[in-house]
Amino acid sequence: MSVRHAEAVPAQEVKAGTHTQMQVLIGADQGPNFAMRRFIMQPGGGMPLHTNTVEHEQYVLRGSARVQIGDDVHQVKTGDVVYIPAGVPHTYEANQGDEPFEFLCVVPNGPDTIQLVDQGC
Repeated sequence: MSVRHAEAVPAQEVKAGTHTQMQVLIGADQGPNFAMRRFIMQPGGGMPLHTNTVEHEQYVLRGSARVQIGDDVHQVKTGDVVYIPAGVPHTYEANQGDEPFEFLCVVPNGPDTIQLVDQGC
């Protein structure tokens, strides 16, 4: 069992993202089945269209963003819950303004292959 404050967990830049950081709040070393991650996207930041081999369960802590899941586009905000099935292309665009877009993301522990989706010209 482990208890710590989220601010004590180092944040790392998300390589494929723009103005996006991630913290692994609970990793495989603490939770045998699931990892809990916190993403923080500064206004105008985001993630390109990509797929993952694991599902995502997300809870929006603050801010708002445009989230595309497959062909569907959603405007999400504080308090919204998002489910992204494994293998489905998705992208994030944090809204402009003063407040970052921040969410918790729970994923199964285990291998996760991330692949950027070529959007063509």
